[in-house]
Amino acid sequence: MARGDRPLSPHVSVYRWQITNTLSILHRLTGVLLSLGAVVLVGWMISVASGYEAYARVNSTLQSPIGGLMLFGWTFCFFYHLGNGVRHLVWDAGHGFEMRQVRASGWAVVAFALLLTVGFWVSALASVEG
Repeated sequence: MARGDRPLSPHVSVYRWQITNTLSILHRLTGVLLSLGAVVLVGWMISVASGYEAYARVNSTLQSPIGGLMLFGWTFCFFYHLGNGVRHLVWDAGHGFEMRQVRASGWAVVAFALLLTVGFWVSALASVEG
């Protein structure tokens, strides 16, 4: 068989897509996005130290609709990564490896992240307005 006739990734045709694949990719993606958010946070802190004009410029960017969406997404990343990290700690202790438990804990992490993200922003916006 010629080298060009072999499939490059035979696992793609063998395994079907599952929630565990998606959650694993999402865990890695949220880790990267948290790192990028940390860079934004450092930029915001530098703007505070640089004076009012720099602070006002960065703050207006973060208060724009796109900035608000970024902050909302960053919050989701934080809570998802936290919840999935705890899930991995439970796995490290040797628990929760049955497929039913893996799927249930995966959906629980997604629900945890969504609920805490929305709860955080409802609380934060209520404290600003009230």
